[in-house]
Order: sequence, then structure tokens, then C-alpha cells
Amino acid sequence: MTSETRRCQNCKKEFTIEPEDFAFYERIQVPPPTWCPECRMQRRFAWRNERTLFRNKCAATGKAVISCFAPDSGITVYDRDYWWSDAWDPLAFGADYDFSRPFFGQFAELLKKVPMPAVFNARTVNSSYVNYVGEYKDAYLVSASWDGENVCYASRCNASKDIVDAFAINNCSLCSYDVGSSKLFNVHFSSESEGCADSWFLFGCKGCTDCFGCTNLRNKSYCFFNEQLSREEYGKRVAAIDLGSFRQLEETKKKFEVLKLGAIRKYATFVSCNNVTGDRLYNVADSRFCFDSYGNVKDCKYLTNALSATDTYDGYGVGGNCELLYEGFDSGVEASRQYFVGSVYGTNDARYALNCHGSSNLFGCIGLRNREYCVLNKQYSKEEYKTLIPKIIEQMGKVPYVDGRGRTYGYGEFFPTELSPFAYNETVANDYFPLTRERASESGFAWREADAPRHTITKKAGELPDDIKETPDSITREIIECSSCGKPYQIIGKEYDFLKKINAALPRKCFECRHGERFRSVNPPKLYHRSCMCDKKTHFHGEGRCSNEFETSYAPERKEVIYCEQCFNAEIV
Repeated sequence: MTSETRRCQNCKKEFTIEPEDFAFYERIQVPPPTWCPECRMQRRFAWRNERTLFRNKCAATGKAVISCFAPDSGITVYDRDYWWSDAWDPLAFGADYDFSRPFFGQFAELLKKVPMPAVFNARTVNSSYVNYVGEYKDAYLVSASWDGENVCYASRCNASKDIVDAFAINNCSLCSYDVGSSKLFNVHFSSESEGCADSWFLFGCKGCTDCFGCTNLRNKSYCFFNEQLSREEYGKRVAAIDLGSFRQLEETKKKFEVLKLGAIRKYATFVSCNNVTGDRLYNVADSRFCFDSYGNVKDCKYLTNALSATDTYDGYGVGGNCELLYEGFDSGVEASRQYFVGSVYGTNDARYALNCHGSSNLFGCIGLRNREYCVLNKQYSKEEYKTLIPKIIEQMGKVPYVDGRGRTYGYGEFFPTELSPFAYNETVANDYFPLTRERASESGFAWREADAPRHTITKKAGELPDDIKETPDSITREIIECSSCGKPYQIIGKEYDFLKKINAALPRKCFECRHGERFRSVNPPKLYHRSCMCDKKTHFHGEGRCSNEFETSYAPERKEVIYCEQCFNAEIV
């Protein structure tokens, strides 16, 4: 079997299907994709709304709820706890399969009928304003996170406690404004660092304590902007900077950004990995184009934010001891053979399923729990199901769904984006593939204009006292105008107490603007073929520039200096 070059049905660009890809598609008995990897990713992401929340009402109880579904989305919303109760039966919405009509049209009708939980949370306490979160307590505006306590304004914050403003961190405590880091204690405004404590403004550091404004250090203490000091001198230098002052905090940020830009970068972050491409991978083997994936990921491709997955392609937020998952988001957990799914846990042999749990042998189902042999939420016997599924798959090829832009969807394609209950700008698709309203409309995506603010602004960000020590706790009752987008935001009590405790200035921007800055500081899930930029003759390559080549998420036009692993280790480790 050889590689084949095909043209994407969506963007019309060419993409390559490798022999191992064909082997995977044959193994799971689905046809090869007609969309390129990047367009497939964007299509999946347009079905996942992590952070946009609305005030809605439970259709069963009338209870006011916070929901990721807008009131006019067409989705029936139940309070999360009511949805998980036995007070209703998802099979009551079952429908016969109509072989005269496209499958996706029938699925769309079912989606408008079967209730959805207001938010996708599991085992959370005192955490109303969170989504795609599990095992959390006392959280506020947290998304896509697992296992935490006393966290606010964070995404992908796992196994962490006492956190304010963070993105993609693990096993951290008493931290704020950190990105892409792990095992930190009392560390702030830092990124891509590991095993550090009692420090501020770190980049690429490991095993450091009591350091300030440092890059690429290993097992150091009392360093100030990469200068080694005595304990006493370090204390004096740090004490001279009042980070409780917004003016001094911003000056320090700018100084650190200059130092950080000059720091050499390794082309990718791989820890305990073998035969991989991608970035930010930990304990991953024999996998390609994978990003932000951790722990026992093997023989996978095109994954982002994955954990413990084998033989899995095209996923976002997937894993948890799963295998043979294809085209899915927020799915897995002790599961096998899930194809074209979203928020499906502990379920085997599921195809075209949304929000199903503990089930098996499902096709075109929504909201089922502990069921098997169902199609469009209708129960069948095992024999009836086994006879029906091949007929539906064949019919999907003969009677494909055609969307508003003329793109066809037969068996093997993910859900059309025009059927998504979310507007494009509500989803993570707009994080990774930002579009204007006009461009989104041209591409066939829905768009939602934000509702008028419910609160009247009482103070502009520029009117806040410069120093947090001069700011009374009454600030938590003010409605502040964001200095960037102009939208209103508040300083909540736990945020105020935390920042006052560590002596850091109050933010002048709203949560969404702060999240956007953190998100953009992490390289996107995209690879470029580049060469090492090292020209130091003291390294293994001698005179001239290093000839090593690699796949990296650093785009060629960026200013950072990118090294291969050998040259980076020779300089840093």
C-alpha cells in the first residue's frame, strides 16, 4: 500500500493519506476521509463550546440554570442533576430510521428533541460556572479541567489547587497566571516550567526555587533575571519590586518578555517519548501530529489534549484508557471503538453518538445511559441491530446529506457544522481557527452576537487604584470596564483575597481577554518543517550551522531561536 494525495472537499487543498492511515481506516471499517486533517479538526472543534455560558431554564423543573446552550439554540436543557436522574427516559424520544432521507437530517431532528444537561460536568461541588469539568470543588469560570479545588479563571487545569488565571497546567498549587507548566508551588506569571517553587516570571525552567525573571535554568536558586545572587542580595532585589503596583507589574512583564524572546527554544517538548511528532507530549510513542497529550498514548495521530489512548485518530479531549476512537471530542474513558462521537464515556461500539454513557452498540443516539443495541434512541434486539446497521451505512452512501455549501456527508464523515447547536464564535474552533463574522458566514458557520450587558459599568479599568494595597475589598462590588474589549467584568472575592495575599495587582482586562492572551502564548497544533538555527562551533556539528531538521510548531516567520535537541541540551542541560 502506498501514500495517496487527495483534495480536501472543504478547503480544496491537497492532503496525503499514508499507508498506516489506510490500515487504520480498514481496521475500523470506515472509508478514508474526504476532508484534510486541519479541516477535520476545525469541524470537530465547532461542536465544542467550553467557555461561553448563558442563563437558561431547566425544561423539566423550571429551575434557572447556567448553561453552555443559549436559550434560542433549539436545545432542550435540563438541570445537570435532573438530567442524570431516573426521572426521564431518553428512549422516549426514539424514532424509526427513514431510509428515504439522509441520516444527518434525522439525527438533527433527534438533537432538537432529546434533552441535554445544562453543562457537561461530573462530580462537581459549588461550581456552577464551569463546563467540561470533573472532580472539582469551589471553582469559577473553569473549563476542560479535571480534579481541582478553589480554582478560578482557568482552562485545562488538572490536579491543581488554589489557582487564579491559568491555562494548561497540571499538579500545581498556589499559582497564578501560569501557562503550560506542571508541578509548581507558589509560582506566578510563568510558562513551560516544571518542578519549581516560590518564584515569579519563569520560562523553560526546571527544579528551580526562589528565582525571579529567569529563563532556561536547571535546579537553581536565588537567580534574578538569570543572574546568580546570594540569598541576601536576591531578597533585596525582589523586595525592591512592588508587583502589587500595576505600573511596576507591567514594567516587569515587558522586561521579562524581552529576556524570554532571546531564550533559545527546543523545537518541541517531548518527555519520555519515542518516534513522535507534535509538541508538549509526555509518555507518548509511535504517534504523529499529536499535541498536549499525556500518559500512555501510543499509535495515535491527529490528537490534541489526549490522555491514555491507543490506536486513536482525530480527537480533542479524548482518552482515559481508550482504543480505536476516531473523529471524536470529549470522549473515551475505559472505552473501545467509538467513531464520530462527542461526550461519550465508558461506551463501546458507538457510532454517531452524543452525550451517551455506559452503553454499547449505539448508532445515531443522544443522551443514552446504560443501553445497548439502539438506533436513533430506539431499542432493538441484538439480531435486529446487527441486520440494520449495514443497511444504514449503505444508505448513507446512496442518500448522503448535502449541506448549504454543497459538501456531501456519507458514512465516515463527522457531523456537519451547520447542525451544531453552537455558534462558531462560542466554540473552541474560534480559538484555534479565529474568523471574523463575515469570514465565518462565508464558510457556512453560524455566528452569535453577544447580548447587551446585564450590568451597568461603575468603574473603568484605568480608574482602579494602582496598588492592590490601596484597593479596598469593596472593589468586588464594582462592575469594571475591560481596558481591551470594553466589556464589563468583576473582581470576585476569592480572586481579590488571593492577589492581595501574593501582592499582585488587580487585572485590568476581563477573563476572556486574559484567556486569549494565555491561549495565544502556546503554539498551535500545527507543524512546520525546519532546520536547527544553531551555529555554535563548540557543539557537535562544529563549524557552520547545524544540519539537523525537524517538525516544529514554531512557524518559520517567528523571531524565536529554535534548536534541535542535541544543540539545546548542549547549551542548557
